[in-house]
Amino acid sequence: QVQLVESGGGLVQPGGSLRLSCAASGSMFRFYAMGWYRQAPGKQRELVAVISSSGGSTNYADSVKGRFTISRDNAKNTVYLQMNDLKPEDTAVYYCNTNSGATLLSSALGSWGQGTQVTVSV
Repeated sequence: QVQLVESGGGLVQPGGSLRLSCAASGSMFRFYAMGWYRQAPGKQRELVAVISSSGGSTNYADSVKGRFTISRDNAKNTVYLQMNDLKPEDTAVYYCNTNSGATLLSSALGSWGQGTQVTVSV
């Protein structure tokens, strides 16, 4: 089983940028598609970006398309989420997880970590 630790969140003003990282343990990381999810207060957790095991395919929720970029470095067992032009509605706890595929219809496979808080506010 892949263990995951998210980092990189923080407080940022609207229009700002953050880069989230998700460090994975174990040798199986490179075989999994990976997803970034977020959960805002009072809302369900949603998949916002997903990347295939090789990194060759990515998909994004409409709400983040053009602003967020998911990438991975299999040599470092890490997946990233570059977030630009952040908006108050991006405020949420962000989680990464192994995914059943690299489409927005895929689902998380593993248990959830602690996540990293992103707050977008003036």
